[in-house]
Amino acid sequence: MLCAIAYHQPIDRAGLADIFGKEVSRDLLARLRYKDLIASGPRSPRPGAPHTFVTTETFLVTFDLQSLRDLPELEIPTK
Repeated sequence: MLCAIAYHQPIDRAGLADIFGKEVSRDLLARLRYKDLIASGPRSPRPGAPHTFVTTETFLVTFDLQSLRDLPELEIPTK
């Protein structure tokens, strides 16, 4: 979940559900917020303007990153 937020931020719950193919637990998002790994981002342009999620400075420090540009390249498998 945290990886999806990091690579696709700002992202809302519907965007996360699209990635995982199922509804995303509010409890899991709350735990990530409690640990200060994610925070609220700008409102989504989707209907209803849902909240989005972004990573925090704590996320960068925890994973020893200077910026999000330091995230490893995503390798998307080909079929």
